[in-house]
Amino acid sequence: MTNLIDIKGVTHAYKTPKGLLPVLDNLNLSVPEGEFAAVVGPSGCGKSTLTRLVAGLMKPDHGEVWLHGERVKSPRKTVGMAFQNPVLLEWRSILDNVILPLEIVAPTMSRAQKVARAEELLALVGLSGFEAKRPSELSGGMRQRASLCRSIVHKPDVLIMDEPFGALDAFTREDLWQTMHELRAKEPFTAVLITHDLRESVYLGDQVFVLSGRPATTQFVLDVQYPMQDGPRKLDGLYTPECSQMLATLREQIKIAQGRQAETADH
Repeated sequence: MTNLIDIKGVTHAYKTPKGLLPVLDNLNLSVPEGEFAAVVGPSGCGKSTLTRLVAGLMKPDHGEVWLHGERVKSPRKTVGMAFQNPVLLEWRSILDNVILPLEIVAPTMSRAQKVARAEELLALVGLSGFEAKRPSELSGGMRQRASLCRSIVHKPDVLIMDEPFGALDAFTREDLWQTMHELRAKEPFTAVLITHDLRESVYLGDQVFVLSGRPATTQFVLDVQYPMQDGPRKLDGLYTPECSQMLATLREQIKIAQGRQAETADH
């Protein structure tokens, strides 16, 4: 299987008034095409920095980031992004919010084609009939559904999600997990999910990468063996012995990473 994302020996630090703050240290990470990678680790270990590097929004101090065999040196139109805050534009309808990326990356596409594409996605996530609504007229979960549609409307090679469900209540979050599986089944894409929720990482991910404490490197990789069920993954699978063992392994790895980060801070 061909890797769509290759992160090779990436090291990065931020400039602060007290000097350089190392964030990533010789990080190596690969995601095959069509796979869903979840990334977990202690707070402040560089997970969000990783997403910016993949999207081409910043360059690493050392090392290389590759997408589809091309080195990333600038922002990529073939990357979709979804964040914890949906950041929908209040002066645009939900339909026009979803269409926005197409106006940027596909200017020659007709209005009718853009509308058809957006309506197709909104139907997939249960938002048919809400196309004319403003963001403030929707619940938090509905706004996040619209944001997910916007992030894949232009059929990106890779979807980067930085804790997109973190601000939602537990029931809405789990509902959106199901939505993600349905979207992947009908709109295949490669994804990188940053999350603090270990259950989320196992439920959505094909692999879970545990980053070490800052400066982060790849400490552990879990190949998710989700309990076999017919159709999309089901939530009750999270309560099986297999998932309990995977979650226990991840918790132990997070403890190790937190310990390393505490030691680094002390020095």
